[in-house]
Amino acid sequence: MTSYTIKDLETISGIKAHTIRIWEQRYHFLQPKRTETNIRTYSGEELKTILNVSLLNKYGFKISHIDKMSTNQIEEKILSLNQLEAQRERLVNGLIKEMVSLNMVGFEKLLDLNIAQKGIDKTITEVIFNFLERVGILWVTNHINPAQEHLATNIMRQKIILGIEKLPSLIQYTKRVVLFMPEGEHHEIGLLYVHFLLKQRGIYVDYLGANVPTVDLKYLTEVKKVDYLYCHLTSPAKNFKVNKFFEQLGEINNQIPIILSGQLIQMYKGVLAPNIQLKKSLAETLEFLKTL
Repeated sequence: MTSYTIKDLETISGIKAHTIRIWEQRYHFLQPKRTETNIRTYSGEELKTILNVSLLNKYGFKISHIDKMSTNQIEEKILSLNQLEAQRERLVNGLIKEMVSLNMVGFEKLLDLNIAQKGIDKTITEVIFNFLERVGILWVTNHINPAQEHLATNIMRQKIILGIEKLPSLIQYTKRVVLFMPEGEHHEIGLLYVHFLLKQRGIYVDYLGANVPTVDLKYLTEVKKVDYLYCHLTSPAKNFKVNKFFEQLGEINNQIPIILSGQLIQMYKGVLAPNIQLKKSLAETLEFLKTL
């Protein structure tokens, strides 16, 4: 049985750990177990509860009132929220709940329903990305069961690829970007999302995908005109050396800008080759894409 820390609940729900502790003391909807060293652990059901409570509280319901509601009453109130942002959050919360329950039929049904109503473009940008932002850090730190991760990401991978295929084919283009991940990196969702954004903006993509040796990149840049190399790093193999990888990138072609994004490079402070740029947030990535 998967259990979660109070930090996990904070990451997924957006409610500060300090506030969660206060709620536990005053109300009854959370009753965590404790380890022998007195550390709180939460079940999947309690994770679902905090998602429900945090959503209702954000949109005007007092915690004292929520605490007196039955589970069915809470679900009814959540369904009655009609603010656009609340509906999006409800959908993302629903995906998280289905993932925690390993109900992938329900998970895919929620995505497909939103695709039918809003289209694949909006589902990717408004729903899938927000879901990944909420739970992605838990995948990187192994705080979510690998089965949950693989089942959810494979479904989302299919939907993003569908979105990419539905975009118009590029007959003419002014920029060509190679997308890749280094050897030992297999977390493809972030890179596929960048592929979708680039094609949406009319930029041609050479998609190499996961586990690409730098010698292959060097060969490609020698035989093809490439405007940018783009790499997204999430959680490569344990023996992956960031500094060595950056050194290898610097040796490929110093005339081609190399862009890197992803969780792994957000805290990097080492020396980089002049043609390597780090995009440490989604906002920085989007600003870069606007310049292409």
